[in-house]
Amino acid sequence: MDLSVIIPAYNEEKTIEEVLGKISETLSSSPYSYQLIVVDDGSKDRTSDLVESFFEKTALKNGTLVRKENGGKGSAIRAGIPYANGKYTIIQDADLEYEPADIVRMMQRITADNLEVLYGSRFLNKSNKHSYRSFYWGGRLVSLATNILYCQKLTDEPTCYKLFSTSLLKSIKLNCTGFEFCPEVTAKVAKRGYKIKEIPISYKPRTISEGKKISWKDGVEALWVLLRYRFNK
Repeated sequence: MDLSVIIPAYNEEKTIEEVLGKISETLSSSPYSYQLIVVDDGSKDRTSDLVESFFEKTALKNGTLVRKENGGKGSAIRAGIPYANGKYTIIQDADLEYEPADIVRMMQRITADNLEVLYGSRFLNKSNKHSYRSFYWGGRLVSLATNILYCQKLTDEPTCYKLFSTSLLKSIKLNCTGFEFCPEVTAKVAKRGYKIKEIPISYKPRTISEGKKISWKDGVEALWVLLRYRFNK
């Protein structure tokens, strides 16, 4: 198995089928074998039913649905990691902000350069738009803080598209429950001495009214997590 795709989902009935369809179509036409791991984080809608229906309709052999009580994105990702059997693992949001075709490009880069970790940067693609100024500058600030604290050269630390060797990801003890997965895993990878590389990716942001769940408070928490792990184990 080449790639495991972990998809944390909470009340994503409007987009989950399309996301799964795009990922499957893209990866099925690529040279990479893959598995999809959907972690339903206590959804109150039909997310789980739609995932099960998709797996049945497509006869996807390597599709796994994990159900859990609501605990946040980080807890959902942690719940999915033990099921990852691929050589590499990537995180995929259950909305339509990211383009699955970029996963193939990231796989090509990480294997060609024999990397352990690779991030997809929304900011390196100048054609991308951003829904809110606060999110744009918040992402820039978190990236700057990461670079200063951990001697990195990242342009987009909060990106969803984080691709890891599965062995590396499984070796990291994660404590996150919410959106602080991003700064925590970045901090712990950086403290092991890895210089995180990036490639440009596409991005189509959704608005809060369309279901975007992150807020300015998550940016503040990200800065605190980066600072805390810089000086603690």
